[in-house]
Amino acid sequence: MTPVRIAPSILSADFARLGEEVRAIDEAGADWIHVDVMDGHFVPNISFGPAVMKAIRPVTTKPFDVHLMIAPVDPYLEAFAEAGADCITVHVEAGPHIHRTVQRIKALGCRAGVVLCPGTPAKMLDYLLDTVDLVLVMSVNPGFGGQHFIPSQLKKIAAIRKMIDAGGRAIDLEVDGGIDPETARACIEAGADALVAGTAVFRGGPAAYAANIAALRGG
Repeated sequence: MTPVRIAPSILSADFARLGEEVRAIDEAGADWIHVDVMDGHFVPNISFGPAVMKAIRPVTTKPFDVHLMIAPVDPYLEAFAEAGADCITVHVEAGPHIHRTVQRIKALGCRAGVVLCPGTPAKMLDYLLDTVDLVLVMSVNPGFGGQHFIPSQLKKIAAIRKMIDAGGRAIDLEVDGGIDPETARACIEAGADALVAGTAVFRGGPAAYAANIAALRGG
């Protein structure tokens, strides 16, 4: 099985030192850099846009794992691809034609992912799984950092793991929300192979980042 990938969410970084923070988590062992984009419409908060992401792109060679919490999402795909996204992940509810959105992401040269909110059933993947590179399970309702993990999502993670294994394609199964060393173990046991963490990584400042990431891996 692929070792779990850790994708620190820069939403929890010190925005006054964003470039330095990205460099620090890279050096601390992050596998991906998770970029949470929020529009104040699809989710309650506003984070940042492609210009900020483009500014920090030269700081690291690690993949940018870009989670677009915006609707409608289609008009912004090209801007985030041009700003340096490696994977663009969109919510199944964020546009009228999710297959077209996935096709567009791939045409822009990025990996394509789909996101399921806590209330969105795994069944939504029935006719999507053969087209995507990543599935992101939200274990909190999107829009805020620091929320508590929703335990019911473990059953969803396990169900999606079975779907992926049955399909025979290499698809990343990522979990985002309330991830700490304890919930990380539960997600990995349920079948996740990538974890997004904000508070749990950035707690304690740069000197603690490597230990925080290792703790999420179970080390």
